[in-house]
Amino acid sequence: MTEGCVFCRIVAGSSPAEIAYEDDAVIAFKDIYPKAPVHLLIIPKRHIESLAQLERGDAELVGRCLHVARLLGEQTGYADRGYRVTCHCGPDGGQIVYHLHFHFTAGRRR
Repeated sequence: MTEGCVFCRIVAGSSPAEIAYEDDAVIAFKDIYPKAPVHLLIIPKRHIESLAQLERGDAELVGRCLHVARLLGEQTGYADRGYRVTCHCGPDGGQIVYHLHFHFTAGRRR
């Protein structure tokens, strides 16, 4: 856990979140500022600042996050209709929280 990281606090259970999925390595929860009818954040429980800080051994963890996106597609009823998974990296990429996370959005075409 990294001090001051809101996502690390959610993982630790010291900050509230509406959890949509959780396993031993990944957690997904509702975004508090949704940009679509369904807007969930998928994060690894281990603190990784961004895609730019990934190491060779992190590939399986990132793949697991994307697998969770597929599961969320099924869980939310958007598996067949479609959904979007995005990841912001660094300040010019629009990253605001510096804990690797993937946005799962559905129910809006743009």
